[in-house]
Amino acid sequence: MRRALFLPSARQTNWLLIVGFLALGEALYLRYMAIENGNVALACQAGLKTWLCGTFRLSILLFNHYVFGGAALAAALLNLCRPSLVLFGFALAAAAFGIVLHNTDLAALAAGILILSLARPAPAPE
Repeated sequence: MRRALFLPSARQTNWLLIVGFLALGEALYLRYMAIENGNVALACQAGLKTWLCGTFRLSILLFNHYVFGGAALAAALLNLCRPSLVLFGFALAAAAFGIVLHNTDLAALAAGILILSLARPAPAPE
């Protein structure tokens, strides 16, 4: 007898869509309103102490160390081994951040692995 595939239910898919779109929206906001906006970027580099500048500095630091793509890839590989809705959501959010914030190599690979993980059997109930 074949085991069922790891397919989120309709309610779980709605939550995953919310997580994915919120992460994508925050990444787009951060990129176009802070990183690529010349006035904000110069003010933050001059030492302005606001939440946007703190987020700007943190995102630049994480970008330089490939954290967005690496976290997405690690979570996607873990999800491929043992499918879980929480890992899927985390990998989806990290991949959205990675793709928008120029960690595209690892984040795109993670997105492909996430798609592949939908073909895996669901974990057996204990």
